[in-house]
Amino acid sequence: MKYKWLNQKNNQKLIIFFNGWGMDECVVNYLSPEDYDVLMFYDYNSPETDFDFENIYSYPQKYLIAWSMGVMIATLFDIDYVSKTAINGTLKPIDDRFGIPKRIYDLTLRGFSPKGAERFIKSMYSDVSDDIYTPKREFENQKSELEALTHYKANQDFKYDRVIISSNDKIIPAKNQTAFWGTEPNIDSGHCPFNHFKKWSDLL
Repeated sequence: MKYKWLNQKNNQKLIIFFNGWGMDECVVNYLSPEDYDVLMFYDYNSPETDFDFENIYSYPQKYLIAWSMGVMIATLFDIDYVSKTAINGTLKPIDDRFGIPKRIYDLTLRGFSPKGAERFIKSMYSDVSDDIYTPKREFENQKSELEALTHYKANQDFKYDRVIISSNDKIIPAKNQTAFWGTEPNIDSGHCPFNHFKKWSDLL
């Protein structure tokens, strides 16, 4: 697992962002941090990370924003958050009822190709007029991450305070997210909803 500071200005408040599969900062780098430091985790090829978590203990206020597969990954870390937001993800992201149907995920993995990766990026957005952001990740790295994610298991006791579900999510069906969380879609967007926001605090 990799990490990157998206904003590090010795603020008192820290947002920890768990990104989605295959992504980097391109999907969120236009969000204003305001008076928050922002730390991103991504690339879940391995659950191991060389990040020193003592670096965040000094922050009196820590906030979680997790998106897509990151909603599951974030549950594996015991951090004292002020609030926890889940965006277009569940604790069972590869699941016939509560996530991506397993058959579809397996077919995606078996047939994954550079063109498939390109189609996936486009399918994250709900409208052809959306700005589409393409991560600078190597294809083989994305493919191995897709396989690695099948081995993760969420902490099912982890509780999120806020859930954002896109009505036109073509990656993790909105109806499956609704079945898991028990709440209806609350934003008119595709799987990647960040271009509907201007600053990180809008997601808290």
